[in-house]
Amino acid sequence: MRRTIIWIGALIVGGVLGMLGIGWLDQLMNFVATVYTRLFQLLAVPTIILAVVTTFATFGSKGYGKIFGRTLTYTLLTTLAAAAVGAMLYMLVAPGNLPPDAISQGSETMETPQLSYYEHFISVIPNNIVKPILEGNVLSLLLLAFAVGIGLSKLPESENKAVVVKGLLGLQELLFLLIRALIWTLPLGIVAFSAQLSAQVSAGVMAQSIGKYVLVILGGNLIQFFVVLPLFLFARGLNPFHVMGRMMPAVLTAFFTKSSAATLPVTMETAEERLGIRQGVARFVLPLCTTINMNGCAAFILVTSLFVMQNGGTPITLATILLWMVISVVSAVGNAGVPMGCYFLTLSLMSGIGAPVAILGIILPIYTIIDMIETAENVWSDSCVAAMVNQGVK
Repeated sequence: MRRTIIWIGALIVGGVLGMLGIGWLDQLMNFVATVYTRLFQLLAVPTIILAVVTTFATFGSKGYGKIFGRTLTYTLLTTLAAAAVGAMLYMLVAPGNLPPDAISQGSETMETPQLSYYEHFISVIPNNIVKPILEGNVLSLLLLAFAVGIGLSKLPESENKAVVVKGLLGLQELLFLLIRALIWTLPLGIVAFSAQLSAQVSAGVMAQSIGKYVLVILGGNLIQFFVVLPLFLFARGLNPFHVMGRMMPAVLTAFFTKSSAATLPVTMETAEERLGIRQGVARFVLPLCTTINMNGCAAFILVTSLFVMQNGGTPITLATILLWMVISVVSAVGNAGVPMGCYFLTLSLMSGIGAPVAILGIILPIYTIIDMIETAENVWSDSCVAAMVNQGVK
C-alpha cells in the first residue's frame, strides 16, 4: 500500500512538472525517462531467457502441458473478448469518414514497412544464438529458451548438469536483485515519465485526435480493463480488486514504458512477491503471455482496420467485422511486445489489402497515448491469466 501511494504521488508530481513548460526541465525529464526505459529493456532479455530455461530445467517439462493449455485458452478468450468489445463499440459509435484533404496530409508522415508475413515468420526461426539476443526478438528467444530448458530437463542427473542448473539459478537470483533495486528507485522514473506525458499533452499532442475513432479505441480499452478482465477473474473465484491492487506496480510501469516485454521483469517480481503466484507458474506463464497475450493490440488492429477500410470505400458489414475479428486476434497473438508494435502491424495489414494507409499518419500523433493505455491493458491481462492459471493448476 505504501509503495502504491508513493507511485501515485510521483505520478502527480511529474504531471505538475510537465505542465510548467520549462525547457531545461522537460529535457531533464526526457533524459531520465530514456534512462529508465533502456534499463528495463536491458533486463527484459535475460529475464525472458532465464525464466523459461530455469523453470523447465528445475521442474522439468512434465506437467507444463496443462499450464500451457490453460494459458493459451485464457489468452485466446481474453483477446477475443477485447476484439468483440471493440467491434461492438465501433458499430455503436459509428465513426464517420475523414475529409480527403486530411487523408492527404496524413500521407506525408507515413513510411510503409516492407516486411511481409513470410519474412516475419522466417525471422522468428533463429540461425544463430547471438542475433535474437542483440535484436531482442522475443519469439526467437522463447524458442531458444524452451529448447535449452527442455534439453536440460531431459539430461540424466549428473554433476555437470547440476553445475549448469545451479549457475543459471544463481544468475537469475542476481537478475532479480537488480530488478528489485530498479523498482526501489522507480518513483524517480515515474516522475520523469509523467512529466514527459504531461508536456506532450500540453504541447497539443491530443489536439489532433479524430473524435469518435479515439472514443472507440479508448472506450474499448477501458471496458476490457475495468469490466471484462475483472469478470474473468470473478468467474474463477478470484477477487479482481485484490489482484489489481497487487499488480498495480507492473501495470503502471507498462503504462509508461509502452512495452510489455520491457515491463516483464517488474511483472514477474510483482506477481511472485506481491500477488503470491507460484514461481513455477509465474516464470512460465508471464514470459509466454508477454509474447502472445495482446488484448489491447487486438482491439486496436480491429478498430483501426475497420476505420481505414471504411475511409477507403469498403462497406463495413457484419461479415467484414467478424472476419477482421479473427484476423486481429491471430495477428495480436503473433505481435511483439514492443513500443508501436501494433501500429506497424496494422500498417502492414492495411498495406497488404491496398487500403488508404495515409490515415494511419493522422493517427500517429496520438498513438503515444493509445499505446500507453494498450500496454497497461496487456500487462493487466497477463497478470489476470497468470492468476487464473495459478488458481486452476495445483
